[in-house]
Amino acid sequence: MPLGHIRPAVAGIEEQQILAVSKLALGDPSVIALWYGESDLPTDPALRRPAIDSLNAGETFYTHKRGLPEFTDALAAYMTGLHAKPVAANRVTLTQSGMSAIMLIFQMILDPGDNAVIVSPVWPNAQSVVRALAGTPRFVALDNNDAQGWHLDMEKIRAQCDGRTRAIFVNSPNNPTGWVMPPEQLAEMLEFARERGIWIVADEVYNRMVYDGRAAPSFLDIAGPDDPVLVVNSFSKSWAMTGWRMGWITHPAELGELLGNLIEFNYSCVPVFLQRGGMAAVQHGEQAVATMIDHCRAGRAICDRRLPSLPHVTGYRSPTASFYGFFHIPGTEDRTLQICQDLVRAAKVGIAPGTAFGPGAEGWYRLCFAQSPDRLEEAFDRLQIGLGAI
Repeated sequence: MPLGHIRPAVAGIEEQQILAVSKLALGDPSVIALWYGESDLPTDPALRRPAIDSLNAGETFYTHKRGLPEFTDALAAYMTGLHAKPVAANRVTLTQSGMSAIMLIFQMILDPGDNAVIVSPVWPNAQSVVRALAGTPRFVALDNNDAQGWHLDMEKIRAQCDGRTRAIFVNSPNNPTGWVMPPEQLAEMLEFARERGIWIVADEVYNRMVYDGRAAPSFLDIAGPDDPVLVVNSFSKSWAMTGWRMGWITHPAELGELLGNLIEFNYSCVPVFLQRGGMAAVQHGEQAVATMIDHCRAGRAICDRRLPSLPHVTGYRSPTASFYGFFHIPGTEDRTLQICQDLVRAAKVGIAPGTAFGPGAEGWYRLCFAQSPDRLEEAFDRLQIGLGAI
């Protein structure tokens, strides 16, 4: 029996390449998986406990679409303490993950045929959301050289924007490169967005994952409350809460009702018991953040020592933010995915292909070093053998 109509924009979405690697190891605990952006640390018990208590208290009903008022108040206070400009609670909307925050934003601002300019390499789902909504992603690849490392040419951003450009999507600190957008460039991009009436969609989910200072430079340090800036954040990385699926958007206050309507149509609300854990994170979770950063700092030290000595590896720079080792193997540009798949089968170690992250990353590879030392050392031992055989 033939299927009914499927929108071409959805039917044409290709399988995510990290999934194309990871599905080879389903049910195989012997594989050391470094392909996802996820630590092996479980959520701190002090953050889990309020969620458990909430469930035991029977808080299992519908709640406010945009988050409990006491939670949005807590998020506003958290960001006000973190950044140079105050954030009011009516500018905060809780979402069911950073991913759903990005989807809600593009549902709100993108019509079919519009385009979004995306700084790449970048997390694959950003471009997929644009394509799923019948928009067109336009990529601006970060430049990379020995003198400057990874860096953005703003002239390339300007050149890609036209009358159908609705957003510039920028992820800083960046997944996968670890690039951090400097304050002067944040200001330059904000001024351009103001002039052109283009939204900046800033994915700042790694803003606490920095190894010098409390947070990375943010658009929230410089943007006014009515600027065309939509900042996405998440509980996943800083507090080791990937499975909780909670994030939030900081936005102009007048968008709150629109976002609330979209939430109602997408998932209604974030469960109360999850929100209790999130509130504990932003109000009492600084020790959990410090533990996570220390865990990643130890992983980065192992990565700095082991990764550059692996067979064929070039291009690795110790990241100042995020928790990824990003490296190049020259001559593999046309078989990046295949090499990752072969490493799963032969070496029982999983890394992500750079081709998953958009143009400019062919022949590059990403691994997550937010892992325990023993696990990471064993992974590098396996990569030593596996990469030696390519």
